[in-house]
Amino acid sequence: MYPFKFNAILKERIWGGTKLKEVLNKEATGETIGESWELSDVKGESSVVAKGALKGKTLQELSETFQEELLGSKVYETFGTKFPLLIKYIDAQKDLSIQVHPNDALAKERHNSFGKTEMWYVMQADEGAKLMVGFNQEVTKEQYQEHLENNTLTQILNFEPVKKGDVFFLPTGRIHAIGGGILLAEIQQTSDITYRIYDWNRVDANGNSRELHTALALDAIDYSYYKNYKTNYQELPNQITNLVDCPYFTTNLLPFIGELSLNHHDKDSFVIYLCVKGNVTLSTETYEEQLKQGETLLLPACIKNIKVMAKEASELLEVYIK
Repeated sequence: MYPFKFNAILKERIWGGTKLKEVLNKEATGETIGESWELSDVKGESSVVAKGALKGKTLQELSETFQEELLGSKVYETFGTKFPLLIKYIDAQKDLSIQVHPNDALAKERHNSFGKTEMWYVMQADEGAKLMVGFNQEVTKEQYQEHLENNTLTQILNFEPVKKGDVFFLPTGRIHAIGGGILLAEIQQTSDITYRIYDWNRVDANGNSRELHTALALDAIDYSYYKNYKTNYQELPNQITNLVDCPYFTTNLLPFIGELSLNHHDKDSFVIYLCVKGNVTLSTETYEEQLKQGETLLLPACIKNIKVMAKEASELLEVYIK
C-alpha cells in the first residue's frame, strides 16, 4: 500500500469555465469544465489510480481488495467497500442553480442512496463574487412556496461575498448555490442526489430549461434561519486547524512551509490530502509523492507516519472520518 493519486474525472457544466485548466493545471479541453472529481466511488464514476504498482485499478477495486487496510476497520464496518466521500474541485464561471440535498433517511427511501452533507473551501474568488447559503429570515414552507411561485425566491435567500480561505459547512437540507467567479474545493458524502430548486430562468441552446425538482425539495429543505452560515477559524502557520467536524467527515487546514512529521496513529480511517495552495512533497518510509495545487492524494489507513515538505508557503486540507 502506498499514497494514491487518481486521474481526475472532468465534467462539462452549463456554468463551468476555464480555471480548472488555467489555475489548477487540469488537462481540460473546452470552455465550460465545471468540476474535477478527484476521488469518487459514485456508481459508474469510480476514480482510477494514476501511478504506482496499482495504476489502472479503480477506487472500488482497491476498497474490495484491501478493505480495512485502505479504509480503516471502523469505516469498513460502517460502509463496507463503498468509499464514503466524494472530493471535487469546482469552477463556477456562472451562478449554479439553487439546490438542496436530502438527508440520509430521505435519500435512502427515495433513491437508495446516502444523503449529501458537504462543505466548501474557497480557493479563489473574483472581485465581487458571492455564493448563496440558507435563508436571510425565518421562513415557513408555505412562504417559501409562495416566493417560488411568484419568482421572488431570491428576496428570502442569504447571499455572502467571499474571498480565498472562506469555509461553509452545508448540512443536508440547507439550500445553497455557488456564485459565478468562484473556484473551490468541495468535500461531501458519496452521493449525486441533488434537488434543483431554481435555475435563474436559464435555457440551453435549444431553448429548453433544465429540470427542476420542486416537489421533491419541499420536504428536504431546512427552513430555519441562522445568523451565521460561514465557519469562523483562525489560521496558524505550521499548525493543524480544525474547519469541520461532523459525523460524515472531519476536515482540517494545514498551512506550512518547511518540513513536518504527521502521525495518524489516533485515526482508524484513510486520510485525504488536497493541496489548495503551493507545492508539497509527501513521503512515507518507502514512497515519495509530489502534490501540487489542485491535486489530491489518498493515504491508506494502514500508513500511520508521513512527512510533508514545502519549499514555499503551502496549504493542505486534511480529511478523514472519526
